[in-house]
Amino acid sequence: MTVIYLSQKGYDDLKNQLDHLISVERPKIIKQIAEARDKGDLSENAEYDAAKEAQGLLETKISKLEIDLSNARVLNKENLDSSSVHLLSTVVIQNIDSGQTMTYTIVSESEADLVAKKISASSPIGKGLLGKSVGDIVKINVPKGILKFKVIDISIE
Repeated sequence: MTVIYLSQKGYDDLKNQLDHLISVERPKIIKQIAEARDKGDLSENAEYDAAKEAQGLLETKISKLEIDLSNARVLNKENLDSSSVHLLSTVVIQNIDSGQTMTYTIVSESEADLVAKKISASSPIGKGLLGKSVGDIVKINVPKGILKFKVIDISIE
């Protein structure tokens, strides 16, 4: 059992996704299977086969979400400190070579969204930043090579 740490929003999003799959998508697929079954011979019924395959994929998604939610632990922001980088930390880093400054929030894998500047703690940059403090220089191995960053600021938002 792997514990998954989430923000309250991340937990709520997963719960809503599960509820949608169970209450909307599952009945829709059951209806598709019934309609395809009514068309006769199941051995040569492509619609039936496709609906059964979709049902299998849906049940796999539902099962994974149920497991993730049962292993989820919601992090309380009030109990976190900003002296070092951890989940839910918002980190300002500066690329040593280019001088470019970037701000990211470290989140669980399921909450990662690069457009929203939320990176997974299991990503190369996320892993490299965990446990670091303001002023630390971090070397991170990314697909393009090794990047050096300086931690400029850490906050909890």
